[in-house]
Amino acid sequence: MTTVAFAQSPFLPIALGFFGLGTGYFIWGGQALFGFPRSGPDVNRTMGMWGFWMPGFMQFITGVYLMVGLTWFGVYTKSAPLYMAALAFTAFGVHWFAMAHRRHIGSSDQPDGWMAIPFALLSILGMLIFFAAGDVPVAILFIGLTLIYLTEIPARFTGSSGAGRLVGFWQFLTGIWLMYLTYGVAYNMAVGGHWWV
Repeated sequence: MTTVAFAQSPFLPIALGFFGLGTGYFIWGGQALFGFPRSGPDVNRTMGMWGFWMPGFMQFITGVYLMVGLTWFGVYTKSAPLYMAALAFTAFGVHWFAMAHRRHIGSSDQPDGWMAIPFALLSILGMLIFFAAGDVPVAILFIGLTLIYLTEIPARFTGSSGAGRLVGFWQFLTGIWLMYLTYGVAYNMAVGGHWWV
């Protein structure tokens, strides 16, 4: 039997996932928070397309890339935080595919209240794991995600515009943090910088 061993890689694709989700939160959060552009069929279709490709596809490909690298090829150091990152990127990517499609075709967002429950639980799990691992910057990201989904539960069930704006506020704030993480990871990996990430 021939065994093929791949070299360990220090280049994690996480900046790709951070940037995709951050862009999605700027687009969706900004529109919900500031009410611009005003929702309508054309705007919702465009929002759906952006949601599918940026936070959807970019997180999904990051999660699959990490999971395959960890499990099939062993090119990354096996660690609980990296496994959690692979799980979260993959799950959140698929979740964005569904939300983007829903918005693109103009169907109801009320069932998203049920979706927000397991995603709040997944976000809490990520927060616990990254704090336990001492990775505070990523744990802060999961605090933002937890706030988004805990707010989204009543916002979607009640249809409250005020609660919807609060979801947009958490998304926009988390999007800013994701851009910081994108810069930090890319800068540190590209030139050996020392950003706090």
